Amino acid sequence: MLIILTVLGILLVIAVYDLTQREHAILRNFPLIGHLRYLLEAVGPELRQYIVTDNDEERPFSRDQRTWVYASAKRQNNLFGFGTDNDLELSPNYLIIKQSSFPRPVPHPGGDNYDENWPLACAKVLGGARNRPKAFRPQSVVNISAMSYGSLSSAAVEALNRGAAQCGCMHNTGEGGVSPYHRSGGDLVWQLGTGYFGARAKDGTFSIEAFRETLAKSPTVRAIEVKLSQGAKPGHGGILPGAKVTPEIAAIRGVPVGQTVESPPSHSAFGSADELLDFVEMIAQDCGLPVGIKSAVGQDQLWHELAALMRDGSRGVDFISIDGGEGGTGAAPLVFADHVALPFKRGMAAVYPIFEEAGVAESVVWIGSGKLGFPARALFAFGLGCDMVSVAREAMLAIGCIQAQRCHTGHCPTGVATQKPWLVRGLDPMSKSARLANYVVTLRKEIAELVAACGCDHPGEIELEHFAILDDALGQQNAREVFGYSQPGLSSRS
Repeated sequence: MLIILTVLGILLVIAVYDLTQREHAILRNFPLIGHLRYLLEAVGPELRQYIVTDNDEERPFSRDQRTWVYASAKRQNNLFGFGTDNDLELSPNYLIIKQSSFPRPVPHPGGDNYDENWPLACAKVLGGARNRPKAFRPQSVVNISAMSYGSLSSAAVEALNRGAAQCGCMHNTGEGGVSPYHRSGGDLVWQLGTGYFGARAKDGTFSIEAFRETLAKSPTVRAIEVKLSQGAKPGHGGILPGAKVTPEIAAIRGVPVGQTVESPPSHSAFGSADELLDFVEMIAQDCGLPVGIKSAVGQDQLWHELAALMRDGSRGVDFISIDGGEGGTGAAPLVFADHVALPFKRGMAAVYPIFEEAGVAESVVWIGSGKLGFPARALFAFGLGCDMVSVAREAMLAIGCIQAQRCHTGHCPTGVATQKPWLVRGLDPMSKSARLANYVVTLRKEIAELVAACGCDHPGEIELEHFAILDDALGQQNAREVFGYSQPGLSSRS
């Protein structure tokens, strides 16, 4: 009996600790049994090696990728030993970074010129080409991509925004409007989707009065992003399941409580490239902020028309965010997630040369998104022409996501992508914001190390000549030829 009481007492102490600690959302939401997750995670590599999968098989993010994000976010050892476990010779489309024989020095901890928060500022001034009154140079080439309050919990949004403030990056609101949790100190990119949440008239159309009202309450908004489509469900419109539409979210968006919100597939404020530019210039002149667009890439007619219309310099977008079809953080029809829109590399390679040929590529700040939250992927995005990259699911991992893939159900076990109070409670915004900042700082640091290894000083100097693409027949291809870019010296970028 004494042994039983002792065991029960120990379990009670552990349960109380789990419920009161703030470091682990799983344990706060699932006291006692949550420890099984960490036990299984600890022996996971051995189990997978012989029974299930290896470190690179899981999707959308492999165990190696998740381990690197978790370790970086927690400031733990994120190094890997005993060499790569990838098959470099027989893996198709394997990316190789071609280092310089004379790499540049990189500041190291303890050195006089070392600053762990050195943000790698964008090479271009956002809004500078069009002389927007509130143009500015983004202080980080890595920023947080669009994830709305509704898709994510209040605690997750607050953690992301606080973390953005700590590491000096920008935070995209997603299409759900600017919530109170976005106003936690971090600079914002306010995304306007087809539902115009935050700038919405009663009939669902765009309202300049509502737009001004939201901006007046949101001094940290630094830029406006008009979303044409996104990688998860391009051509479909955003989806917020009814289980996530709480009274607060319904009030912010101006929609009924508990009903699934499906944004229209296209904008009511414009219906062509010409009308899009009129809309962009209208809101840019009204607020003075840089205004850009975000889109996944499908048919290329829009891009040819947009580049041609921008050639005379009278109208134009300040930035273009290219989202890959492999992206996505929330709910989407399976067929749209799997088969609609080009993956990021092909999408960027389809659009950037059009603007380069028209002579307007350098007047645009290019932003890439779609699984770019890892150093090698981000570096290649810079080689394709990006000036900045945005990360979404990697940022979710940094604040506790375990890739449970329950975002669309409202039952996210870590409190990241749910509106259930008992699950949201497990995510402490204060501790998780530090982890987000640690991850972004580490990603920028490793990008800087790769840039230096290539013999360059800034990601803006990276070109496709710095990469090779291996095939599964022991061959090597030039990245510039694979993606159809012009030869060096034929453009201002090159």
